[in-house]
Amino acid sequence: MQRDSPFYIEFLVTGGDVHMHKVLVVDDAVFMRNIIKDFLTKNGFEVVGEAGNGAEAVQKYIQTRPDLVTMDITMPEMDGVEALKKIKEHDPLAKIIICSAMGQEKMVIQAMGAGAIDFIVKPFQEARVLEAITKAAASL
Repeated sequence: MQRDSPFYIEFLVTGGDVHMHKVLVVDDAVFMRNIIKDFLTKNGFEVVGEAGNGAEAVQKYIQTRPDLVTMDITMPEMDGVEALKKIKEHDPLAKIIICSAMGQEKMVIQAMGAGAIDFIVKPFQEARVLEAITKAAASL
């Protein structure tokens, strides 16, 4: 856990008894999942699963019951908006952050309307990813 991580102070204050927030990372590109996983793990989050499409994301969500989900918006089989809706059917309190490329504003608006709690734009900036994840984790 890095000293500049928002969870490092919590770690010190609680004497090391910190609930590591569990995250499901969903993206059809393996390299994008690896980037997000790296950001998360070095900042005190536990990645409990990965999915490469929306259908797999729904299954993994049900299996792993993560605290948070990062969800790509454009994927094969089932897109991120549809997967978000299916996950929300199973768990209306699911915390899902949408990941989108520039130019996908319409789909981001649909996702936010369907219950996404935030969105981050590719290419990722680590500070923005951590801001969105930390904000979502604070609401748990």
